[in-house]
Amino acid sequence: MNSQIRFRHIHGFLEIARRGSLSAAANSLNISQPAVSKNLRELEDILGKQLFDRTGRRLVLNGAGRVFQQHSATAMLELKRAQDLVRNGPAEKTRLAVGLMPSVATDRFPRAALRFQAAFPDTILRIATGPNWQLLNQLRDGTLDMVVGRMPDPGKMEGLSFQQLAVEEVVATVRPEHPLLKSRFHADALTVYPLIVPPMGALIHPVVNAYLLNNGLQNIQPAFENVSLAFGRKVVILSDAIWFISKSVIGDDLLSGALTTLPLKSPMLAGAVGICLRENTVLGDEISGLIAALS
Repeated sequence: MNSQIRFRHIHGFLEIARRGSLSAAANSLNISQPAVSKNLRELEDILGKQLFDRTGRRLVLNGAGRVFQQHSATAMLELKRAQDLVRNGPAEKTRLAVGLMPSVATDRFPRAALRFQAAFPDTILRIATGPNWQLLNQLRDGTLDMVVGRMPDPGKMEGLSFQQLAVEEVVATVRPEHPLLKSRFHADALTVYPLIVPPMGALIHPVVNAYLLNNGLQNIQPAFENVSLAFGRKVVILSDAIWFISKSVIGDDLLSGALTTLPLKSPMLAGAVGICLRENTVLGDEISGLIAALS
């Protein structure tokens, strides 16, 4: 190992990867942004490689960055475990940290978590939510043990593996009394009512965008960009808004009749939903048990 690499270099790099920007990493580390930038510049000079690409204000790991993150994070995680074992002795409870995307957070995972808890009462599940890119970065750096949700783009799967559970459908959701349910539905009627669509970066954004494009609605302006259940559900119930969202997110509301869907001519399939793990993950009893509960 190059003796020029210091703990501050690796720590700063992992925090930038986790947060996606120099300013957010600086706030988290409680140091100045120039100091974070200097640490990254020094590390890239030592390695002879750039580790991030700039996308607007965000710093996005490139191929070299993902490789360095995967291995340096594993090393840091093992060092922390060694420190904790020496200081505190073995932990009394096992913990699994799981990142959840919206497509599984409202139904599939809660049910699986209850089955898992019954089988592994001495294991604590720590749940994290957030955007797809952030959860995958936290999985690579060891902050998370597993991410459950829609399959990422192949280009973002370096160092990770994926196990499919189901195929996700996107629906156009409305309140049961919506005017469009009283007559034959045509896609051009979407121009009359407020739309709620997934924001750029959401995994279902391309699916909804393709549907609107295929129906000649590429220039339509939405009222809101949102994938939050709490916000979207309330707006739909209180108005004539139409919300494009993963069907599993609103599954309970569809069953209860609180929400319903418009009869689209063909389903909008958003791809596979499943489990992401690090490629080097050892499948112990707890992880294997959670996978079984989800399957």
